[in-house]
Amino acid sequence: MRIDKYLKVSRLIKRRTVAKDVCVGEKISINGKVSKPSADVKPGDRITLEFANRLIEVQVLSTPNSIKANEAQTLYELIRDERKTES
Repeated sequence: MRIDKYLKVSRLIKRRTVAKDVCVGEKISINGKVSKPSADVKPGDRITLEFANRLIEVQVLSTPNSIKANEAQTLYELIRDERKTES
């Protein structure tokens, strides 16, 4: 599954177009490598998302094409969720 679609299905990012823009802005990496919106993601991959003041790292558990909103968190395991502080 494409990373932009996975981020939307898993509800890590609410809209696929926003997920695509974040990927183009080089704020998403898969297994330590910066990814394009079309990059494939599969179970076992580690995804890192960098926002303005937040860093989230998850491990992919499954990649279904659709899922109910209340079950979205079952698609990944949260590894790290840090808030960045300015010095």
